[in-house]
Amino acid sequence: MQTAWLHRHQHRECLLFFSGWGMDPTPFRDLAAADLDCCMVFDYRELQPVDFDVLAGYERLHLVAWSMGVWMAGHLLADQAGAFASATALGGTLLPVDRQRGIPPDSYAAMLDRFGPAVLAAFHRDMFDDQDHLTRFLAQRPQRTLADLRDEMAANRDAFLRSGPGRDIYSRVLITSRDRIFSGRNQGRAWGKGRGTLTTWPHFPFYHLADWRELLTMP
Repeated sequence: MQTAWLHRHQHRECLLFFSGWGMDPTPFRDLAAADLDCCMVFDYRELQPVDFDVLAGYERLHLVAWSMGVWMAGHLLADQAGAFASATALGGTLLPVDRQRGIPPDSYAAMLDRFGPAVLAAFHRDMFDDQDHLTRFLAQRPQRTLADLRDEMAANRDAFLRSGPGRDIYSRVLITSRDRIFSGRNQGRAWGKGRGTLTTWPHFPFYHLADWRELLTMP
């Protein structure tokens, strides 16, 4: 597990971003944070406690967890939920490998078994419904090796099967209804009727934002 600062300018508030599978800071570098510092967690091949010492001194902490990061944060931060002024789940669930409430296990297994350049390219395409956004992502795609990504995918599934559902530490849920990774229908089932704000976003929604703050101010 790794952490990296996307923005660090001694602001009074900090956003802790638990990213999804296969990511690193590269695709997120040009997303602005006008009045927030932003620290990213990624690469879940080996899980470890979050070092809250690096977050000391901020007046307010916010959590945004996306995709597989929703389960990761629910698992790793179960005892630190009170540290956050807000905690947002985005495009993911607390049961990430599940037929009705996550990614169906057979789909996950097929992707893992066949994993290679073609599977990764298809996954990247499925994260978007806008060609310009896909092009932007591919121009600044994560700098990760295929072997690392396959190991992380296997480790994610093993960690979930070993530990079970993540803790619901979230004060807000954003459901990505145009999602082809975690389907909007499965997200809705996972969170329950009346829980969450339905968006018209695809799985990777970040290029719809002008600033990270938007994720904290949506209804």
